[in-house]
Amino acid sequence: MLRFLSRFLGFLLLAGGFVALVYDGARSIANNALRVTPLSDLIFTIFKEKAGALQGSVQGIAPWLWDLLVLPLTLAPASLIGLGLGAVLIWLGRPRREPIGFLTRP
Repeated sequence: MLRFLSRFLGFLLLAGGFVALVYDGARSIANNALRVTPLSDLIFTIFKEKAGALQGSVQGIAPWLWDLLVLPLTLAPASLIGLGLGAVLIWLGRPRREPIGFLTRP
């Protein structure tokens, strides 16, 4: 069940990352310049009210965590984050390999 959920979420994130990549490509062609959508813009679009409190809550727990981990992740392209996270989830949800060299029949 957990492997199915991991693969399902992985495929959704992979599809979303591909859509974001196509969207950024179309914007780049239309503007004659490279345009990428950072993850922070996507978070602010989806979670309007809660996104503003994210920085305050993370800095309240550990101030160093915002500067070292969260801020660089929010500035990364959303398409690459979606594609990478989707690939990792699909890899984690793959079926187990059968061991080589063991008899399966008695």
